[in-house]
Amino acid sequence: MTAVPPLDLVPVWTVLLAFTVTYYVLFDGFDLGVGMLYGVAPRAAWRPVIMRSILPVWDGNETWLVLGGLGLLAAFPLAFAIIIPAVYFPIIIMLLALVFRGVAFEFRFKNPVAQRFWDCGFSLGSAIATLAQGVVLGTFIQGFHVNGRQFVGSSLDWASPFSALTAVSLVFGYGLLGAGWLIVKTGGELQTWSRRAARVCLVGVVLAIAAVSIWTPLLDGRIAHRWFSLPNLLWLLPIPVATAVVSISIWWTLGRDSEFWPFLGAVLLFLLSFLGIAISLWPFIVPYHYTLWEAAADESTQAFLLIGTLLLIPIILGYTAWSYWVFRGKVRADPAG
Repeated sequence: MTAVPPLDLVPVWTVLLAFTVTYYVLFDGFDLGVGMLYGVAPRAAWRPVIMRSILPVWDGNETWLVLGGLGLLAAFPLAFAIIIPAVYFPIIIMLLALVFRGVAFEFRFKNPVAQRFWDCGFSLGSAIATLAQGVVLGTFIQGFHVNGRQFVGSSLDWASPFSALTAVSLVFGYGLLGAGWLIVKTGGELQTWSRRAARVCLVGVVLAIAAVSIWTPLLDGRIAHRWFSLPNLLWLLPIPVATAVVSISIWWTLGRDSEFWPFLGAVLLFLLSFLGIAISLWPFIVPYHYTLWEAAADESTQAFLLIGTLLLIPIILGYTAWSYWVFRGKVRADPAG
């Protein structure tokens, strides 16, 4: 009697982790972007409106950060054991910045005497958390020093020029998402200013995508071969072409009356960038040492955890969608609106 081969759950967990990370980056990305734009808004009268544009939704986005971290620990424990020590300091900085940002958000309304302090804390916390996330991304792409199943590099390996580039890139990316969100949620002069801010961020994003795309193949010869050898070059050419088309369309619509496309276009730019990173690194989850299958937990652990995860994600998506639906529409200047 032929034995039934075990079900391969690694692709399922890969999709789930990719979904949670992408969802977090897009949704917490726009409210971090709004937080950074909040600090540079030229008029004090605009800031309460900017704050209220994310007030109903901002604090639910960290759910996906927690879910992604726990999913990595449970489904790919070897990857977790190598990656986390390598980026321990930027992760700690990110978490502290997110905590301080949340405290500043709440105390801004409850402590009017020190409102300027909490305003600065909210904006600065958003910027520091964004930079830290960019450093983590850059460190992940450039790879880790590994001996056997352990990280053997320095605790400062993350402090590299490439990580600095990805950190600045993410600031512009989140800024573009935040400006797109403000275009959707606000009107009048604030919306006009948000369109100008979006154009500045879009230029930064395009330059950053170009710089990262040139630098990444230099990190490992396998990446260069994957992108520039034939026939791969022809198969993958639509990705940079689509990126250019989306970028041009965002620029064009920022000068028109379109309110939704700048934000949706920014989302597409992030998705195209993630697709490019995935193609470059596949199938590694610990670049360039362990593949997804080599770092995965045993099948029984994956199956047990998958049951709860598949039950939890629809619930989170459901209440998130409901909150966005309830608080849809423009934000007005008066609190009652």
